[in-house]
Amino acid sequence: MSLSKATFLIPALRLAGKLPLRGAQLIGRFLGMISWASKSQLRKVTEINLRICFPELTNEQRQRMARSSLRHTGQTMMEIPLIWEWPVERCLELIREIEGEELLVEAKKDGRGLLLLAPHLGNWELTGLYFSSRYRMAALYSPPHIKEFEDYMIRVRGRMGSELVRGDRRGLAKLITLLREGEVAGILPDQSPRGKGNAYAPFFGIDVRTMTLVSKLLRKSGAKPLITYSERLKDGQGFRLVIRECEPGIADPDPVTATTALNKSIESVVREAPEQYQWEYKRMRHRPPGEINPYYPNRTC
Repeated sequence: MSLSKATFLIPALRLAGKLPLRGAQLIGRFLGMISWASKSQLRKVTEINLRICFPELTNEQRQRMARSSLRHTGQTMMEIPLIWEWPVERCLELIREIEGEELLVEAKKDGRGLLLLAPHLGNWELTGLYFSSRYRMAALYSPPHIKEFEDYMIRVRGRMGSELVRGDRRGLAKLITLLREGEVAGILPDQSPRGKGNAYAPFFGIDVRTMTLVSKLLRKSGAKPLITYSERLKDGQGFRLVIRECEPGIADPDPVTATTALNKSIESVVREAPEQYQWEYKRMRHRPPGEINPYYPNRTC
């Protein structure tokens, strides 16, 4: 993206950030329905993912879920400018209830670090803002291709003091140090990692490449893992923050055992609000060598 595009994008986000929640969500649902009606690539990927992950549903049920998923993804995209541009206090007021807060209290009792896993479910930007408002926190991120937008993103995400660190050696060392000091780190755990050093583990019954970073951080820091998401309530009423325990074995030295537990933890919360998961992402594109690429059936991985 060129500088001229960045110069346009940031003011556009600031303008969208002036919308009320209901207005932003209405526009988001409309964009999602356009994506559905136009038979977009997003719709195609969503339908493929749901066919793989929910074989027990009828075709009609999966179609309804796909339409709903596109609407929710549209809402998420339109909500992000609000979370980035609204005053922090106004954003936090969107969280109407918290489920599992006792797990946070228990996790922080003994002074251990806390590793928060926030999959692409509901509004993950609001989730990150909530925890950075409560704790000294660092979050792993992938830098965008454009420096000017990266500066803007770091500023708005870090306005409560949260530190964004890159996924390189220096960034990972920072996360480990923070966790060892009893603080909090956040990761989006459901991205398809690139490169070596990862493992293949089942996600909704299909083996996919999965990050081993979570188990490595846990073993090196002794931190407590929890999985969390912000569920969108109906009719613009706000969000419900949900905090859950992770599956046993997530810190196991065996990479397959650990990544299997990680994916099972993610799958468990996704099943609680499946329409709000970002099914438009090609999560299944990295499979064991020789397996069919579900998005390009004429290709093998």
